[in-house]
Amino acid sequence: MAIRNIREEGDEILKKKSKDVEVIDEKIIELINDMLETMYKYNGVGLAAVQVGILKKICVIDIDDGRPALKLINPKITKQKGEQEVEEGCLSFPNKYAKVIRPKEITVEALDETGAKIKIVAKDLLAQAIAHEVDHLNGEVFVDKMLPGTLEIITPEDIKNNSK
Repeated sequence: MAIRNIREEGDEILKKKSKDVEVIDEKIIELINDMLETMYKYNGVGLAAVQVGILKKICVIDIDDGRPALKLINPKITKQKGEQEVEEGCLSFPNKYAKVIRPKEITVEALDETGAKIKIVAKDLLAQAIAHEVDHLNGEVFVDKMLPGTLEIITPEDIKNNSK
């Protein structure tokens, strides 16, 4: 497994649509494992393949709720219910946070790493995380959806100064 470089704000690839995964082979499994390792190294909650420069519909999510990390291949949101105003950040936009409206509950269908079809009904933080990563796969980033006037830039110095 390897830590991959995360593409950051301004990188054109973040605006591109990802393509469906046709075959789940060793390269795809290796990519998924690398993505998980990269996400954990940078304390992320989710990571889409486009964020490591690969235009494939793959994302990994771990909201640290005691369940194993989700590995979603070709995820599609099939249902949405309600809405929630949430604060989001993104590994591709370091130190930037903003408020976004996300669905309160979603149903997502995808393949797991074995190629089996899975269906997940997610609420609250998990729904938010899945919606955020699926947006990445469609070439959309959270700053495109942020509520006006809510963008905050928090530097490591700010965090250090606040914890004193």
